[in-house]
Amino acid sequence: MTDIIDVAKSLGINKENLVLYGNDKAKILSNGSNSNGKLILVTATSPTPSGEGKTTVSIGLSDALKKLNKKIILTLREPSMGPVFGMKGGATGGGKSQVVPMEDINLHFTGDFHAITSANNLICAAIDNHVEKGNSLGISKVLFKRCLDVNDRTLRKINTKYGETGFNITAASEIMSILSLANDIDDLRERLFNIIIGIDKDNKYVYLKDLNIVGSLLVLLKDAFLPNLVKTLENTPTIIHGGPFANIAHGCNSVIGTKTALSYADYVVTEAGFGSDLGAEKFFDIKCRESNLKPDCVVLVTTVKSLKYHSNNNLKIHYDNMKKFNSNVIVCLNRFDTDTEEDINSIKEYCMNNSMPFTICNSYHEGSDGSVELANLVLETIKKDNSFNYLYDTNLSIEEKVNIISKEIYRATNVEYDSSVIDKINIIKDNNLSHLPICVSKTQYSLSDDPKKINISDYNIRVTDINVYNGAGFITVYLGDVVTMPGLPKDPNYEKIDYKDNEVIGLK
Repeated sequence: MTDIIDVAKSLGINKENLVLYGNDKAKILSNGSNSNGKLILVTATSPTPSGEGKTTVSIGLSDALKKLNKKIILTLREPSMGPVFGMKGGATGGGKSQVVPMEDINLHFTGDFHAITSANNLICAAIDNHVEKGNSLGISKVLFKRCLDVNDRTLRKINTKYGETGFNITAASEIMSILSLANDIDDLRERLFNIIIGIDKDNKYVYLKDLNIVGSLLVLLKDAFLPNLVKTLENTPTIIHGGPFANIAHGCNSVIGTKTALSYADYVVTEAGFGSDLGAEKFFDIKCRESNLKPDCVVLVTTVKSLKYHSNNNLKIHYDNMKKFNSNVIVCLNRFDTDTEEDINSIKEYCMNNSMPFTICNSYHEGSDGSVELANLVLETIKKDNSFNYLYDTNLSIEEKVNIISKEIYRATNVEYDSSVIDKINIIKDNNLSHLPICVSKTQYSLSDDPKKINISDYNIRVTDINVYNGAGFITVYLGDVVTMPGLPKDPNYEKIDYKDNEVIGLK
């Protein structure tokens, strides 16, 4: 394995511009001078519970581009310890298509999640202290929740001296979204100022800037804000930074991580969480809008298992959805051992009949060799003219924006609102914040708001809650029964993990 200093050197980053965390990970202190990097987004069709392998494909594609002598950086999100010890396990790829050091990245890494958790909970402590010491801001209800990076369902709702509140998982906290969307340290400061912490008796929002705490928060977050540099098994430079969930938050790696990669590399591969209806839609309508990024190509990953579970039409819906944002879209079949030639040929024929560019990736078993065909198709596709569009104008009403997303992306017929949501929307309007983009929180296992509803049509979407994350710069709309603090499964992954003979085992 190549020392991280040499990995950085291959990009033109000197040791003086690194904060080293041993020999295999570092933080990057400065940007490069490249301004013409090509951005490639990897997303997927609706997943099965085990996932479709977007990260594995992203790593394989990046390794293959490096193999073709392209200056490439891969950018990914940091894993949450919730899924690591819960149901999914690690999030660093698999087989010959992995980022390393796997154990470090999946656990404490460089401490970013801990810094975010500490900053978030310091805010909560400061709010309670303010109320305790006289409440000069007139907070009648606290709106900011605590967070923790484990799946602890008991903490979803708690009662304190100051009323009912609860915990989010750290990946769903507003601080995580702010850190992931800020363009620079000044933007980070401004976004922290704009966090809504509560509401007064006149239904006016109370903001964090009035607590005189932002300076302390920046001290906690200053190192976490720096992008992390690691590598793949084939020594491809990889920036892993930010970790918002796509079924709860906007689901992309950090803006500063992506922009740093584009400043040093000619090609940047990035990933949006879960299916394209969640991660990719938010990547375009939130991340790209906030950062002025425009992907040059979209790789839509699917699997035989996914299409057997959701049907081939699910692939067509996701493909057509992506074409509404970006004209350069590729379908990539992530190959599994269980796939038959008959199944593969059937999907290939379906793509040909529907004019969808198609290729196969087998990076899990073959590393970069298994992704060269995909890499060549990406390079060919990037040369084509590319149109880029947002799905909606943010100046539309909240209801209009939700309606567009629900009908255009989720293919719902109508949108229904719980009565409590209507009241919250009116408060948002009265506080002049309805112009923000929409971040939908819903199940990843269906285009609808119900994980059990597969391949449905002529159905209604139900909006059950709404919150303003003004610091992050979006309005979160909750569809169906979704929680921001996940629980553990019956057979949690932590039962398989151990430390024996100086080696971590069971962490995948």
